[in-house]
Amino acid sequence: MISVEDAIHLVKKNTKPLLKEAIKPVEKAGGYILFKDVYSPINMPPFRQSAMDGYALNLHDNLSYSLIDEVKAGDNHQPILKKGEAVRIFTGAPVPDTANAIMMQEKVNNDGDKITIEHSINQETNIRPLGEQVKAGDIALKKGTKLTPAAIGYLTSLGITTVSVFKKPLIALVTTGNELVKAGQPLNYGQIYESNSTMLQNALYNLKFYDISLHKVEDDYEKTKSKLQTVINENDLVIVTGGISVGDYDFVGKSLIELNTENIFYKVKQKPGKPLFFGKKDNTLIFALPGNPAAALSCFYVYVNIALQKMMNRDVIELPRIKAKSLSNFEKKGDRPQFLKAIYNANNVEILEGQNSSMLQTFALSNALVFIPGTVSNISINDNVEVILLPS
Repeated sequence: MISVEDAIHLVKKNTKPLLKEAIKPVEKAGGYILFKDVYSPINMPPFRQSAMDGYALNLHDNLSYSLIDEVKAGDNHQPILKKGEAVRIFTGAPVPDTANAIMMQEKVNNDGDKITIEHSINQETNIRPLGEQVKAGDIALKKGTKLTPAAIGYLTSLGITTVSVFKKPLIALVTTGNELVKAGQPLNYGQIYESNSTMLQNALYNLKFYDISLHKVEDDYEKTKSKLQTVINENDLVIVTGGISVGDYDFVGKSLIELNTENIFYKVKQKPGKPLFFGKKDNTLIFALPGNPAAALSCFYVYVNIALQKMMNRDVIELPRIKAKSLSNFEKKGDRPQFLKAIYNANNVEILEGQNSSMLQTFALSNALVFIPGTVSNISINDNVEVILLPS
């Protein structure tokens, strides 16, 4: 059995970035990281563009101008302005080549075919120059950029429809247990509804990982071994829940040994989630999480998340850890470090009731985990404690 710190270190040490390329439609590339530089195919803006509603002017030494035309956004005609002439123009409209400034409409007196501006104006005022954001052939976004909604909008504005991104891992979620029944089916005596796969699938979705397959296996050694062999061969990351302890019908550990999986660690000195396995076979990482739902989710956030972020070659791979003032008293039994479900708000944290590893009700209310080291046995109100902020 190893420490929490050693377990985290081993996950980091044994996880390598995938560094594989995938081509994605821009509209489906949110949350991905660019695999290579993206070059702009056009100037942006692709023409001299009006920055506001007003009047485009061919400047002269007088404040009065003759109004000769109008240009709206989307117009493609080019009025020719002589000195002292103006056209009505609107935000986003193309500025005629013969106009050299735009006066905002609030500072213009319109008298039919004549306008008078309130004061003189410098050349190119309120005109967005050709290629102001980016010029054709220049780098629009560099390799390694995370594609946020703004980045997706920017690339789309350049007419780009596909991008090269770092491939996200193929993930298999495997649940074990004869007692598990799919929600919506009748629940017989001795059975419970299976929640781990749905819970972990949505935790992955929340982290923007979508290439997930779900698998259910009975408490049978040969079936367990066969299923694990298949998913290990077909995926980059395998997450198993249940069957990793030492009961007579826990076949995951035995199957992984038979499949020659490298055991990097098994069992962590922590609560919840002591029977946690981490290993690999060839290029596939395997996490076998406890079957108890709250324990499985705690281990996912503390360990599996690190592997996922490392596989994506991200700089920040752990959830944020901060100090906060406890609003609760808590007495820890035993010497195992503990992850406690909690609610964090404005530098204060409340440790919730119902910390049992099988209970999700409390976890459903939590936005944080309070970490209590093994050397600490009691938390008192106003103590500073370490808080792990969970993804929102």
